Amino acid sequence: MPLEATMMIIDNSEYMRNGDYIPSRFEAQSDAVKTIFQTKIDSNPENTVGVMTMANKGPEVLVTHSKDIGQIIKALHVTSSKIGGSIDIPTAINIAQLALKHRENKNLRQRIIVFVGSPLEGQGADEREMVKLAKRLKKNNVAVDFVAFGDGVEEETNVLKAFVDNTANSDNSHLVSVPPGTHLLSDVIISSPILSEDRGIPPEAMGDVGGASGSGGANFEFGVDPSLDPELALALRMSMEEEQARQAVEEQTRQSATDAQPQTESAGVDNDEEAMLAQALALSERNDVDMGEEQDEDMDEEEAIARAIQMSMKQEEKEQGGQ
Repeated sequence: MPLEATMMIIDNSEYMRNGDYIPSRFEAQSDAVKTIFQTKIDSNPENTVGVMTMANKGPEVLVTHSKDIGQIIKALHVTSSKIGGSIDIPTAINIAQLALKHRENKNLRQRIIVFVGSPLEGQGADEREMVKLAKRLKKNNVAVDFVAFGDGVEEETNVLKAFVDNTANSDNSHLVSVPPGTHLLSDVIISSPILSEDRGIPPEAMGDVGGASGSGGANFEFGVDPSLDPELALALRMSMEEEQARQAVEEQTRQSATDAQPQTESAGVDNDEEAMLAQALALSERNDVDMGEEQDEDMDEEEAIARAIQMSMKQEEKEQGGQ
């Protein structure tokens, strides 16, 4: 197990308020920080971990070389009320390197883990300046890992990748990109090359998690080799299947509602047509009845006239016979 002193630089910029990661970017990052801390300490009791921020009013060291999870939790709680501003990666890395330089146990290897969930700005977006800083860190035997998430995912293919490529010494630096999804940020990190050695797994055996640089190995589903961590692979698969089932139910419900609306409108039209037809039939029948009555009245008048004519003719015949 590696013997290391680690400084974690967390992103506390305004972008951490976004909710595209469960439950928010900052909370997802906080869970990942606690996971890394616990993994590092469990890996070797001599390991130490520190935490610092790189946004708001400027980079600030919160915890240095600690083995107490309580201090980390307290630092994260304090940081949750200091979200704002933009990140300053170069300055934060220089301060982290200085903090590692003053570690008590000089036998501990030096490592910096940087969380990037915001767009790069200033010198942090200047590839030439970042590469220059990376080469100086490599010269001082400082390994650097980047966890790109949120808006930081877009920076993966250029500046951050160039930084990691120029810092890596014997494949000791990595870049892990974690796009939004149903997975937890901490789950992806614990199965990535960043913590592979701490878990006793060679980096070569890890999947290419989120495009991680220098990870090697094959592309396993969810970035996890089931033969190495079957429980995690099963949990990730079940989580994905549950999400797919939920989306399928929502789609079916939406489709049923869409199909029911035209049917209701069609039924209304049919009912209107039937009512109009019934009304027309009733009017037609009423007209037939009226016409029949008029014909009967006409026939009665004709019969009366014929009878009157006959009576008149008989009266004339009698008068003529009397004469």
